[in-house]
Amino acid sequence: MEELFWRVRAAGELCVRSCCSWCCRFCEEEDEEEEVDGRRREERFNWQKEEEEEEEERRRRRRIEMSFGRGAEEDMEMDELASYAKSRSVSSLPCSELGEGSYSETPQPHWFHTLQVRRLRVHRGRSNSDPLGGKSFQQEFQWNTGLQFGTAASYLNLEKLGEGTYATVYKGISRINGHLVALKVIRMKTEEGVPFTAIREASLLKGLKHANIVLLHDIIHTRESLTFVFEYVQTDLAQYMSQHPGGLNPYNVRIFMFQLLRGLSYIHGHRILHRDLKPQNLLISYLGELKLADFGLARSKSIPCQTYSAEVVTLWYRPPDVLLGSTDYSTALDIWGAGCIFIEMLQGAPAFPGVADVFEQLQKIWAVIGVPTEETWPGVSQLPNYKPEWFLPCKPKQFRDVWKRLAQLPYKTEDLAMQMLLAIPRERISAQDAQQHAYFNTLPPPLLQLRDTVSVFKVPGVRLEPEARDIFSPTRRMKSSLVPLAKCW
Repeated sequence: MEELFWRVRAAGELCVRSCCSWCCRFCEEEDEEEEVDGRRREERFNWQKEEEEEEEERRRRRRIEMSFGRGAEEDMEMDELASYAKSRSVSSLPCSELGEGSYSETPQPHWFHTLQVRRLRVHRGRSNSDPLGGKSFQQEFQWNTGLQFGTAASYLNLEKLGEGTYATVYKGISRINGHLVALKVIRMKTEEGVPFTAIREASLLKGLKHANIVLLHDIIHTRESLTFVFEYVQTDLAQYMSQHPGGLNPYNVRIFMFQLLRGLSYIHGHRILHRDLKPQNLLISYLGELKLADFGLARSKSIPCQTYSAEVVTLWYRPPDVLLGSTDYSTALDIWGAGCIFIEMLQGAPAFPGVADVFEQLQKIWAVIGVPTEETWPGVSQLPNYKPEWFLPCKPKQFRDVWKRLAQLPYKTEDLAMQMLLAIPRERISAQDAQQHAYFNTLPPPLLQLRDTVSVFKVPGVRLEPEARDIFSPTRRMKSSLVPLAKCW
């Protein structure tokens, strides 16, 4: 009986040990499975977190691009052309602003290959085009809607764009809304105060709201300087032509000229003369929007004045009546400058590139339109600088014989140029009539019905075509040393 007891006890202990061993193995397996599941959950969480971070980074870059425009980072890859149909320009308003009828938005191509950018997947090192030194915008800036306009703290300088006699222009960011801006800082001298050109520019621009005129956002006045805050525009016509030598695409010239005449028609309708038209003062956005800038020499004809100064307009774009000393001029002054720019865009070189002085400039003009006389230009002999004996005898020439590019284009191109470059001021075509010229018949008719603040690129079918240089070298990148500094406007 005792032996049976010990056998049962031994069997019981064996069962207990076996059960415990199995339970331990089961618990260990459960622990291992839980550990594997935990690792998998952690990996899945990390993967999801990485995906969210990448998506947030993509959204952040899109916000930056939409806020700052294409020129914000020189080394970002160009996205789909259609994504930039909606420009950040203040002139790009909803299609309902087009007037009668509605037009659907169409993708706008982007042929400014010198402004192309590529997207980076990693942060790059510090460079001249990376003013933040690799830091993210969120780390460096916090947009503060509580900041007020008119204060220097509301804007941050990024880089210097150019410098003139009275002012320095910087590319900057508004701390209020994160938009790129151009900061024109005008230095004030104690004995002279604010330059009169700055006062004139501010007073005129405050009342001008048009898609083809640069927008003045803000004015900052301190003891040391006066700062104008303009909308940021990527380049100007002078740079664009230097990057596409040999003459521009004729269709693009037509679009640029229509916008130039549209802007001139607007300011002339407000009785304002620009008086300093030249390619450096015509800004070009990445979409191709042309904007009149630098109103420092502009004058309002609503202010009573018997005469104006003859020392206006850069020499190459100054009309013959002003070169001859006339001080009683009107809107025809700007039309002559626009005609010179028209020829320069087509030909790829200035129309009348004088070098030394006024008389050499006049000789360049007389070589094309002929030396005027009292018979061809009544009253010309009364102008102060009229000295016919100082000039070589010249007869009028056909424009197509002087500028060969005109011979390759329809006659209406030459006809518009001839009407803009007439010697007698009162006979030159007006900006309003020039928009109705047959030269622009190939453009969509709704362009003539646009409201002042609406960009021409809101009309379907209006877009820039590729320039010849871009077709043959679409991936080229301009050397920085070959690109001139931005205009100080």
